[in-house]
Amino acid sequence: MSAYKSDFLNVLASRGFIHQVSEPEALDALARQSTITAYIGFDCTAPSLHVGSLLPIMMLHWLQQTGHKPVPLMGGGTTRVGDPSGKDESRRLLTDEVIAENLRSIREIFGRFLHFGDGKTDAVMANNADWLNALNYIDFLRDIGRHFSINRMLSFDSVKLRLERQQELSFLEFNYMILQAYDFVELYRRYGCVLQMGGSDQWGNIVNGIDLGRRLHSAQLFALTSPLITTSSGAKMGKTAAGAVWLNADQVSPYDYWQYWRNTEDADVARFLKLFTVLPLDEIERLAALKGAEINEAKKILATAATAMVHGQTAADEAAATARTTFEEGGLGSSLPTVEVPRAELEASIGVLAAFVKAGLAASNGEVRRAIANNAILVNDVRVTDDKAMIGEADVTAEGVVKLSLGRKRHVLLKPV
Repeated sequence: MSAYKSDFLNVLASRGFIHQVSEPEALDALARQSTITAYIGFDCTAPSLHVGSLLPIMMLHWLQQTGHKPVPLMGGGTTRVGDPSGKDESRRLLTDEVIAENLRSIREIFGRFLHFGDGKTDAVMANNADWLNALNYIDFLRDIGRHFSINRMLSFDSVKLRLERQQELSFLEFNYMILQAYDFVELYRRYGCVLQMGGSDQWGNIVNGIDLGRRLHSAQLFALTSPLITTSSGAKMGKTAAGAVWLNADQVSPYDYWQYWRNTEDADVARFLKLFTVLPLDEIERLAALKGAEINEAKKILATAATAMVHGQTAADEAAATARTTFEEGGLGSSLPTVEVPRAELEASIGVLAAFVKAGLAASNGEVRRAIANNAILVNDVRVTDDKAMIGEADVTAEGVVKLSLGRKRHVLLKPV
């Protein structure tokens, strides 16, 4: 049982979100007595966030649900620099135009989790480019830089790791922790923000902001970090053999997203239900008690609930129905990922190797050959044993598609147009 008295910290603790809290008693008391404003920073390095960003998004969701004000901070300014935390090498620098486009695309996902507006607990989306891009460098060094000790900065794990591995750490990246601390103080000034949350690898950066706030404004600021989530087998969240599990539907379809959660390891089901859905804890306890084949029902509930959070209930239900049709009834699910091919190509026939690469089920012909050798390639549910096999007009089903399968869990429909 949680020892916290505020709804906010009690919910986070009971669902497994808390790794460390600075001055927990004081933050707990503040959260009981008043509406607190808290922020988490998000990069704009890609057009979409991925599953690895879900944990902080859910923290902001629960913050708002328990009566407080969330500020998702878009790193329009810091994305121009690069955060060295947890990185082995320098990040590719992006143009301002690419960052702006990424930011526009990312904004949409937050509307699924947060309510934005002008009310006391309505979310506000901030962008640190608003203050960082206008900084006068000399003034910034004089007013802010003098509060930071190089000796202390060199002691942070994010810096030590790079130096120990002899990976170059640019002066640009070294400045990142100062900019992040400044963000905290700027958000305190603009929005009364007193809490920064993030992954456990951000603890040092957040504490820098607390220290800067005290020095500049005698402010009492707080840090709360979440554990870095890995699967029971040690794999990093949000990564699969096919690549990152993006939250935007145009990069990972709702069906593939549903399948990602459906394939959760047995030992992770209860933990992921707590972290990535809003199901009540007593319902999660009931699902966690399921054993053997019944655990698959809990996985389907996890998959549908997690998909509904990102893509909406209709898309989640369609994905679940498609999976049921595809796996349990041996049919063709309507929301399976579909790749269009010119009808003329099918009339002339496509090699099975090229077809699976075109469908995105494999990265190379060699990968398809190995899968054929492992009896993992099927066309219209018929196993392919010859790597010279062709797919033609005759393979188009009554539904007007050709079903390509890699193993039992990955399927794509080829649709002639």
